[in-house]
Amino acid sequence: MESAPPSDHSGIDAVRLALSSETNGRQIVDLLQETLKCGASDLHLAAGRPPVLRIDGNLISIDAPSLTPKDTRQLIEAILTDEQKELLEERRDLDFAYSVPGVGRFRVNVHYQRGSLAAALRVIPSRILGFDALGLPGDILQSLCMCPHGLMLVTGPTGSGKTTTLAAMIDYINRTRSCHIVTIEDPIEFTHRHNKAVIEQREVYTDTPTFASALKHVLRQDPDVILVGEMRDLETTAATLTAAETGHFVVSTLHTVDVAQTVDRVIDIFPAHQRTQIQLQMSMLLQAILSQKLLPRATGSGRVPAIELLLVNDAIRNLIREGKTHQLDSQIESGRQYGMQSMERALLELYRRGLVSKQEALANVTKPDELKKKLDKMTTIVYQPFNPASGTGKS
Repeated sequence: MESAPPSDHSGIDAVRLALSSETNGRQIVDLLQETLKCGASDLHLAAGRPPVLRIDGNLISIDAPSLTPKDTRQLIEAILTDEQKELLEERRDLDFAYSVPGVGRFRVNVHYQRGSLAAALRVIPSRILGFDALGLPGDILQSLCMCPHGLMLVTGPTGSGKTTTLAAMIDYINRTRSCHIVTIEDPIEFTHRHNKAVIEQREVYTDTPTFASALKHVLRQDPDVILVGEMRDLETTAATLTAAETGHFVVSTLHTVDVAQTVDRVIDIFPAHQRTQIQLQMSMLLQAILSQKLLPRATGSGRVPAIELLLVNDAIRNLIREGKTHQLDSQIESGRQYGMQSMERALLELYRRGLVSKQEALANVTKPDELKKKLDKMTTIVYQPFNPASGTGKS
């Protein structure tokens, strides 16, 4: 893990000063403020080391004294309500969103480790970006947002931008469809206002006890579009499939790294005697799977998405129904003319455009030897930002 010198990030000195403050409420606000100034995506607080920032995917330790268990408790409790403190002591883990007026909004997970409090605070962008600005396949996602029913899954490892992609989809639906959207989240990260659609956002523990409970009752709330923040257990997964089966368009996430693993994960969460039925159900309900990763740019500043995209057709429905998920990769490759894209193809294109390094591309594919042969034959182009005056580059 790197240590951040003051010259690298101008906000580090201010973070150091914040840590020496006597006012704990001010300390955490200063830390969050400087997290944003440093361009970090996450702030980690744990006893035994200084606060740690994640910048462009890398963990950077602030050059400051290590936190003690007392320090972490004081910092964390400064942003907790009395009710949240009680819930934390009862559950030992707590997820919530925290807003600092004039600073920003953060997704917070507080937990215990080795008997002391620790926290991970993720920056929630202040505005919802569109598909093109996020580097996502805009035309295809716009078309999927118009689906009247079925299931779409957005997948990827932690920190891959799944929530941001879902927010862009919900924002597009909100602006373009006259419908009723209900989101079920833990916690609510991006906030949406009523636009062409009526939108309701429900937070687990605050507005409903569980995902499964919310899904049980949502069918009586006349929804057209349902967002399920995460299919994290059997009960939630079963309820999500039921919602998609009853004529609603449902979007949700899984922490899986590719299309085939995603289908297998949904099916395997059920008992063995139910899996044949779930294969049939998935084959009929699934509309698309978008698996994404965020990779460091070759320039060393910022990250770029690598997208694997499955658009379900009759051939793919047959493979899912027959349990032949190992053949999905070849179907994706043969479906390029319809907008499908394998992760290998995405990495090849990013490398060709000079957006990611060869090393990064090889580290993010399941068959690096095959990809290396293709990369060695390619010539990269120099990436240039879009220049409105000249009309050159990429926006």
